[in-house]
Amino acid sequence: MEKHIGSCMCGDIEFCFESTPTNTLFCFCKECQALTGSDKWFGLWVPKDDLKFTKGTPTLYTRTGDSGNAVNYQFCGTCSTVLCAEVTAGNFYSVSATSLKNNQFDPKMSIYASSAPSWAAFPRDVPKFDIMPPGMNKK
Repeated sequence: MEKHIGSCMCGDIEFCFESTPTNTLFCFCKECQALTGSDKWFGLWVPKDDLKFTKGTPTLYTRTGDSGNAVNYQFCGTCSTVLCAEVTAGNFYSVSATSLKNNQFDPKMSIYASSAPSWAAFPRDVPKFDIMPPGMNKK
């Protein structure tokens, strides 16, 4: 099994996982837009038990998700890079694909497309959903 290694921009925090993500997607919700300063977040859904922080300790920010459960963002306290969001409703991390040293994943879907700015570009041949498809926030 291939090991996927990621880090923040400054290198203070590193993590890894070996499993294949259960989903890979672009999220266009307003929270992800605010988080990234862009139109979307590219998340890799990794079961919570499969992601390990191997260097440093991330800082935590918690918000309430659409499910009513906590979404716990893990980010570097030095450079502010967001590494992942623990989605407690589904017991997984949405790992930032862009924080991987060698991202080999493509998005399988786009979610919360109804919240995307008018200038957002959606990839061809990738299913697009106005909100979260039913049952998709579960592991």
